[in-house]
Amino acid sequence: MNKILTVILINLLFIACVSEKQKTETKRTDLLVAEFDKNIVETVQGKVRGYKLGETYIFKGIPYAKADRFMPPHEPDSWEGIRNSMAYGYMSPQQIGRGNDESAFLHQHSVGYMDEDCQRLNIWTQGINDDKKRPVMVWLHGGGFTAGSGQDLPSYDGENISKKGDVVLVNLNHRLNVLGFLNLSDFGDKYKYSGNVGIMDLVAALQWINKNIAAFGGDPNNVTIFGQSGGGGKVTALLDIPSAQGLFHRAIIQSGARTYFSASKYSKMIGQEVLKEFGLQASQVDELQKIPYETLIDVSEKVIDRLNHDVTVTDIPLYGGSGAFRWNPCVDSDFMPFHPLDEEVLTLNSNVPIIIGSNKNEGEPFSQSITGGPKTMEETKEKLRENFGDKTDEYIELVKKIYPNDIRPIDFVNIDIAYRLRGQTLAAHRAKSNPVYMYFFKWNSTIIDGRFQSHHSLEIPFVLNNINKCREMTGESEEAYLLADRMSQAWINFAVTGDPNHEGLPPWQTYSKENGATMVFDNVCQVLSHHDQKLLDYVGKL
Repeated sequence: MNKILTVILINLLFIACVSEKQKTETKRTDLLVAEFDKNIVETVQGKVRGYKLGETYIFKGIPYAKADRFMPPHEPDSWEGIRNSMAYGYMSPQQIGRGNDESAFLHQHSVGYMDEDCQRLNIWTQGINDDKKRPVMVWLHGGGFTAGSGQDLPSYDGENISKKGDVVLVNLNHRLNVLGFLNLSDFGDKYKYSGNVGIMDLVAALQWINKNIAAFGGDPNNVTIFGQSGGGGKVTALLDIPSAQGLFHRAIIQSGARTYFSASKYSKMIGQEVLKEFGLQASQVDELQKIPYETLIDVSEKVIDRLNHDVTVTDIPLYGGSGAFRWNPCVDSDFMPFHPLDEEVLTLNSNVPIIIGSNKNEGEPFSQSITGGPKTMEETKEKLRENFGDKTDEYIELVKKIYPNDIRPIDFVNIDIAYRLRGQTLAAHRAKSNPVYMYFFKWNSTIIDGRFQSHHSLEIPFVLNNINKCREMTGESEEAYLLADRMSQAWINFAVTGDPNHEGLPPWQTYSKENGATMVFDNVCQVLSHHDQKLLDYVGKL
């Protein structure tokens, strides 16, 4: 009997020890503090209350502007007392598309609440009210100029990069699609800027940051704007806007370089057709203010589809005539007077250091080949013949020379050309007046047997140091964490000094059309010159 009791006691003691060990091992060091009398910052409009996670202060949903539908933004209303800023604000109304299961798993989208009162920003910082001047990094979300928000992807979270670099990370929401870019300027001065109010929101956000970020530990004279896909397009636009000059000091364009925006004549056509679709005369344009945003968005998307089907456009560079009608900022004679490749833009934000780059397989998340792609070289050739015809074998041999380690059948399809060409073209133009650093991201995710390759948006968790928040996209290999450390440090150094170089990378020189210097991010990072130029030229000729 005593032996049995002894065994039981020993087992109980062992369980207690294991339990205590587990508690010790799983105890979080990033304690969350949310109290009524702490984490308070005073802005121009009034005091805001955030919360603290570990050593990071977090503020969410702070209003940076307000606006009536189709009208330019202005300063938000002031408030009495302390405003709670501990939850994300509204995202811009938009159509929500889930995509296929694999893409949904990969990105882990989180759709928030929608409302037209969406001009809100979020802040992660290592100090408040301390008079320190930390570099400020302003992240602009993707989704074209049509969809997305500052909080819809876990890769956008600002905690890790703020902790690692002692920087202030800001991201934000702004008006999109028909609510941000419907050009109604044909119908009176009241609507003079309606085709650009979505970008005006971004300028308003930068103005708010300029006035308020010091209280959040940031330096208003050291602001980096950066974004991916549509966010990169927004960075491109801000470089071209006179009223944005002086509000930022560095710029990073990730898979989003634009060589043109909407010409006024095309964006006006969208406005005219939307009015017609609702059966309204020019004198009734104000009636658009009363239409529910859900209806306005659905109808305007149908108008754009019809215009792209019915109207042939041949005077747009690189994109050709396909998809000429889309939600974009429009070039006018006032707010946004130039396209990105106009010589006049070189006088705007000249000398602002810029990073421009793209990924090897940009189109992969949108491709139908994710789970049903080629598994043999014969299937690969059949797929490639759709684009290359009798030049397919030549194309394959060229790819083998440029990427000798890519030997799987799927490695020969979905190699991006369009994003790479646009980035290269913009980099060569901007290099005339700005220090430009070029990169090429070719690290392959191992998720779903590596079939997504180095896909569109894969670099985001690397530059924001968010591998641990994006395991479904990146996996958690030692190689992933190492590359994230190298890339996030380059982005941090760039925000601090305008130069991304650090000891973990080979020397990264500035880009010119002549030298073609490009940092290739992979398990082994290296700087190459014109590494894929023969492929770009070959496909360009076809």
